[in-house]
Parts: sequence; structure tokens; C-alpha cells
Amino acid sequence: MFSIQSRLQLLFVLIVTLVLTISGSYAQYSLGKELESSNQRLRDGVLTRLGISLPSALWDLDKAKVETILEAEMLPPEVVSIRVYDSAVGLFAGKARGADGGLVAAGRQPPAGATPVAAELVFRDAGSASTSMQPVAVGKVVVYFSRAQIDAALSSELMRKVVEVLLLDVILVLALSLSLRVVFRPLRRLSDGLFELATRSTGEVEELPENRRDELGDVIRGFNQIQRRLKSTILRIREAEDAALRSAQQTEQAMTDLRRTQESLLQAERLASLGSLVAGVAHEINTPVGIALTSASVLKDATDQLQAAVAADGLKKSVVLRYLETAAESTRLIINNAYRAAHLIHSFKQIAVDQTSEARRRFALMAYIDEIVTSLRPKLKNIAIELKLEGDDDIVLDSYPGAFAQVITNLMLNCAEHAFSPDHPGTIDIHARVVGDMVELLLTDNGKGIPPEALDRIFDPFFTTRRGQGGTGLGLNIVYNLVVKQFCGTIKARSTVGVGTEFTLRIPRVTPRDGAVDIDAVESAGAPPH
Repeated sequence: MFSIQSRLQLLFVLIVTLVLTISGSYAQYSLGKELESSNQRLRDGVLTRLGISLPSALWDLDKAKVETILEAEMLPPEVVSIRVYDSAVGLFAGKARGADGGLVAAGRQPPAGATPVAAELVFRDAGSASTSMQPVAVGKVVVYFSRAQIDAALSSELMRKVVEVLLLDVILVLALSLSLRVVFRPLRRLSDGLFELATRSTGEVEELPENRRDELGDVIRGFNQIQRRLKSTILRIREAEDAALRSAQQTEQAMTDLRRTQESLLQAERLASLGSLVAGVAHEINTPVGIALTSASVLKDATDQLQAAVAADGLKKSVVLRYLETAAESTRLIINNAYRAAHLIHSFKQIAVDQTSEARRRFALMAYIDEIVTSLRPKLKNIAIELKLEGDDDIVLDSYPGAFAQVITNLMLNCAEHAFSPDHPGTIDIHARVVGDMVELLLTDNGKGIPPEALDRIFDPFFTTRRGQGGTGLGLNIVYNLVVKQFCGTIKARSTVGVGTEFTLRIPRVTPRDGAVDIDAVESAGAPPH
């Protein structure tokens, strides 16, 4: 990872190198063009001079003069070889540049790497008296030019430019290193301070010195101010966290106490409802037991009278007939009321045993609801409530009958206490049916109804509309907890003021033993419209 300083140095070096490269390339191109132009002028000059001086010497076959002319023209180092050809005899004379730079006679093979340029030699006799003589081609000259000087000059210029660029880059890097150090050294200290502030405790981080009087000094002073404010904020946050932790611990303890209290209240409510049933059943049993006791007393008196008549030998047919009539009526009353009391005791006994235990068993739904209703009749006799049960007798649940009895008991007592009054009797309908693997139970009354503002809160704990009149607000909350948590089902309520209320319970026919049931799937299954 490159630092900002390294990237700035690299950027400036790249820019300078690019500018110098473009400038050097243009200078190199201009130098090449200039050298090419100069070389072309040299070629033209050499060929022009040879075209003037050689024809006469070649016409006279003066080889020494020709070689002298050639030596003079080979003074420029660009000329590496000149060959003069006679039109009759071929190669007449020639000069070449040797390895040591000196001139030697030209061989038959042309020099390698040289560029040949040829020109035809034409002789014009300007000193002849005859004017009819035409120009005569006496031979040709071939000049070999080398580009070594041009390439060397270009290479030398290129090397000079490269050295210049490298030298400028080195100078620039040194200059930038020295100048940027003035900026980046305090920035590095500021960065180290920020890193320490982020990773270490604020109390361990020292403030940066504020002795600079430039822009960076303002930044450092701002950093120190932020650090001081941050320390103050962190201190306040820690104090708030400590307070929040203490508050959370107190809240958790309060919630634990509240749960324990709520559980105690729920248990007390369940036992209170069972105790209320005991009182009602005891009061209800008192009537048939009293009638049976009275009938038994009447029968005993009649029996005593008959025994007295037999002992006195005054037994008459009318006395026997009157005794038999009294005995029959008393026996009928005793049997009927004893059966009634036994039925009440049996229903209450089953309900009481179920409610005081968590035993799980299979039970017939409608028959068990009938037993629950029977045990509740003493509590409902002060209100003229008509109970209607409707459902298949073969519906069997594998569940917890005690909890189920608690649900039905609380729902019916809730109806008796809130929906009706002694002056306004009504009807409670209980309808059961099977929907797939679920049992749907509808408990409907035609009572007063529940106001809309209270309907959404009826299952909340401690919510009641009879505060101060004996209402605890736990009855329907117990119902909700039992249906949802123990039976893994759902319960919903809908009501219209002045029309009545309907509770819809949906529970599995076989309650899961681990309580693991997808409540959303149960709700989405839905019941068909009714």
C-alpha cells in the first residue's frame, strides 16, 4: 500500500517524465529531419561536383586526376566509397574508407550497410572549335553514403535526453521528499494520534503539541479539542451505561418477581375457581340431600306407626294401604334425589381431579363438556341462562382434561359475569366440530357484547372491566395461555355491542407432547365459513 507522499512523488515523476519524453521525442524527430536534410544536401553536392569534374578526367583517361578528385570528395566521413566506371573498360578507379579511417583502393565488393547513389558522367568539350560535337556519356560514378554518423548523432542525443530525464526525476524526488516532509510529518503524528484514540482508552492518549502556527497547527488544535470532547462524551456514556446496567438488573429482578407473582395469581385464580365450584356444588347438593332426608323421616314415621298398629293388634287394611302409599312416594323421592346428588358429585369429582392434576388422557369431548356444564349449573342458577350443546359424540381428544375444563369454566363464568345479568337472561351455545387434525370449538352468547376499545385487550393479564367488583383480569388470560401454550392452538374473539360475543378455539385433536407446533400454520389453515 503506497502512502499519499509516495503517490504524490510517483505522480509528479510520471508527469515530468511524460512531459520531458514528449519534448525529447519532438527534439529527436526534429534533429533526425535536420540530419536527413543535411545528408541529402551532402549527397546532392558530391554528385554535382563529381558530375562536373570527373567527365573531362575520365575522357582523358587520367587516372591520377580521377583519384585526386575522389580523395577530395571523400573528406566528409559520410562518404565511405566512390567508384568510377568507364563505359568501355568497366571499373576505372575507386576509393574506399578503411577500418582505420584512411583511404584505400576500392575492392570489387561494395561496402556493407552503405547506401549507393549513382550518376551518369557526360563529357562536353567546351574548348573545341567544332560546334557540332554532342555531349558524350563517358561512364558513371557510384557514391556510397553511410548513415552511421546520423545514427550516432541520434543515439547520442537520445542518451543525453534520457540522462537529463533521470537526473530531473532524481532532483524532483529529492525536492518533493524534503518539501512534503514538512506537511506529512505532522499529518503522520495526527494519524498516529487518531489510531491510538480509536484503539486505546482515551485516558491513555496524549494530546499533540500545539506549537505550530500554520494550517496544520489549526488542524492539530482541532484534533485536541475533539479528543477532549470525546473523552468527556465517553465518560458520560460510561456513566450512562453503568446506570443502564444497574437499571437493567433492577428491571430483570422486577420482571422475575412479577412473573412469580403472576404465576402465584394464576394458580390462586385456578384454585379460586375450583373453590367456587365446591361452594356451588355443596349448595346444590344440599337440596336433594334435604329432600331425601325429609322423605326418609316421613318413611320412618309411617313405619313406626305401622309397627305400633301391628303391636296393638289394630292393624287395618286402610293403615297398610296408607303406609304403602307413603313408602312408595318416599322411596321415589329418596331415589330421585340421591341419584341427582350422586350425578352432581360424580361430575364435580371428575372436574376437580382433572383441575388439580396435569394428567393427560383420552376423553370424549361432548360428554366431558356436559360434565363441566353440570358442575357449573349451581354457579349459573341465579341467572336464567339456557345452555345449548351441539357436536358429534364421537369427537375424542388426547389432551389434558384439567386444563380443558379450566378453559371452558373460565369462558362460561366470563359470560355469566359480563354478558348477562339476573334481569337480562340469555343463551350460551357451545358448538364443536372437526376440521382436519384440529377441533374447532365455538362458544357464543347473545349478551351485552364487548366494546371495541376493550376487545383487543381482553386476553391481557390484569385487564378487567369489573375492577373493584371482584374482577381480577386473569380469567381470559389463563384461557389464552392454556390454549396457545399447553394445547398449541389458537383463540380469537369477536363481538358486537348489544348482539353478543363469539369465542373461536382451534386446538389439535392430539396435543403435541413437546408443545412444538407451528402456530402460523394452524392459523393459516383456517375454518370454512359458517
